[in-house]
Order: sequence, then C-alpha cells, then structure tokens
Amino acid sequence: MSDRIVIHNSMGAAFIGCVLASALYGVSTIQTFYYYNNYSRDPIHIRALVLAVWIFDTTHQALISHTVYHYVVSNYFNPPALMNMVWSILVEVLFNGFIGFIVQGYLTYRIWRLSNKKIWVICLIGPFVLAELVCSVVFTIMGLQMKTFTDLAELKGLSMTVNIIAAVGDLFISICLVYMLYHRRTGFKRTNTVISRLIIFTINTGSLTTLFAIASLVSILVWDDTLIYVTFFFCIGRLYANTFLATLNARSILRSVGQEDDVNTFHLSGANTTEEAIGMSKGTRPKNISIQISTARDVLRDDDDSNTVKGEISSS
Repeated sequence: MSDRIVIHNSMGAAFIGCVLASALYGVSTIQTFYYYNNYSRDPIHIRALVLAVWIFDTTHQALISHTVYHYVVSNYFNPPALMNMVWSILVEVLFNGFIGFIVQGYLTYRIWRLSNKKIWVICLIGPFVLAELVCSVVFTIMGLQMKTFTDLAELKGLSMTVNIIAAVGDLFISICLVYMLYHRRTGFKRTNTVISRLIIFTINTGSLTTLFAIASLVSILVWDDTLIYVTFFFCIGRLYANTFLATLNARSILRSVGQEDDVNTFHLSGANTTEEAIGMSKGTRPKNISIQISTARDVLRDDDDSNTVKGEISSS
C-alpha cells in the first residue's frame, strides 16, 4: 500500500463494506431468532453452534463498525492517522476465520453423513477448512505487530492465500453437496422435487461466498494500494453465517414440499345394492367391501435433526 491514503477508495470502501455487512447482520439476527423459535427441539450441539455463530457474527460487526468509526469520525480532522492501523481491522480477520471454520466444518460434516461416512470427504475438504482458520490466525498475529498500512503490505501473499483457500473450499463443498444430493434422486416426483430444491439452494448459497472471496482476491491483485478488497472481505463472514442459518431454517419449507399423504381407507357397504350389482347369488349374505389406499414414504433424513423431510413414493 502506498504512503498516501485516498479517502474514497480506502476509507470509503471500508464504509461501504461496513454498511453492507450491517444489512447482512440484520438478516442473520432475524434468522437466528426464527431458528430458536421454530427448532427448539434440535440437538443441543446444533443450537450451540447457532449461538456461537451469532456471537462471532455480532463481535465481527462490532469490530468493523469500530474500525470505520475510528477513521471516519474520531480522526476526521487528522489525515495522518489514516496511515496507522487500528487494532480492530486486524482482529476482525480472526472472527471471520472463526465463522468460516464453524460453517464450513458443519457443511463438511453434513456431506460426510450424506456420503455414508466416506473418509475421502474429510480428506478432500477438511484441509481447506483448517487451513483457512490457521491462515486467519497467523495473519491477525503478524498484523498486530505492525503499525501502518504500508507495513501490512508485507502480508499481501498471506491475505491472498486466505481468499484463495476460502474460495476453493466453498467450491468443493458446493460441488460435493450437489453430487451427493443428485445421486439420492429417485423415480418419485415429490422426493425429486425436494432434492432439486436442495440442489438449487446449495448452488445459490455456496456461490455467494465463493464470489465474494474471488472479488476480494481480485481487488488485492488489481488495487493493492487501496482498501477496496475490504468491501468484500467484511461481508464474507456474514455470508457464511446466513448460509448456515438458512440451511437450518429451510427445513420447514422442505417439509411442506415433501409432506406425506395420509393413509385413507374407505368402507363400502353392499347392504343397499342389488344382487346383480354386486354379483352375488340369491341368498348370499352381503359383505362389506374394504378398499385401502396407502401411501408409501420415501424419507430424506438428517440424523442430526429432529425433523424429517418425507416425500410420496407410491399409492395403491
């Protein structure tokens, strides 16, 4: 980064990133409230993860808000102060890493369960999940030992590595989820509808975090003497949190799509029918005719959830 800070593409970029992240934080808070209101029977470890993600998300929002306030308000009449780094702009990287680790770890676990606990899933995705957290911790520790943004330029390679690992990890998670879900398709319409919606949902949520990580990486490469990259980087943790919460909250919608039909039984009495209509010889005692219409169920189950998505398979 150059020795001169340009307001509009540095502090202005940080301000825009903070505003976008604030909006996404509002969404994640609403999703957290919705989750605890509707999924109180979930396993305690899932509820604990939701709480941890929200706490880290809140802390991250407080840190980036402090960063912007420090530069834009507290030092409004002190331009030289813009060259010095405030501690919060470095610590926020750590909490971004925490959120990403929890969400990517959870999604990796889900893929592992969908794959019937195949170890290759952990071997493929696990290193990226762990590496992103490690790089975030190292970046924060090394950054806190520096004073100015010019000094921070020495960590450009590490900053790029964090974004590359995040993008590749998100891409692998999305591809694996889509692959596992696609191969769980059946010949039954309702079950396929549920799985198709899950696939679309996976692609939409996974692509957002990947695109923002790529945008942050490109910004570092093209505008390395500005803070344009933080516009995207500030939002990555928030997108992870919303992806995690949306994945959990979407179960109620999927249940409504895959809601099973009840078993219906109709009893027809032949008491008032003629002997010709029911094909009986004279003197034969009429019998009740029982016709049962049953619906088999195809169950798309997540063993960690208290809720099960069920789809219609057949009727007879």
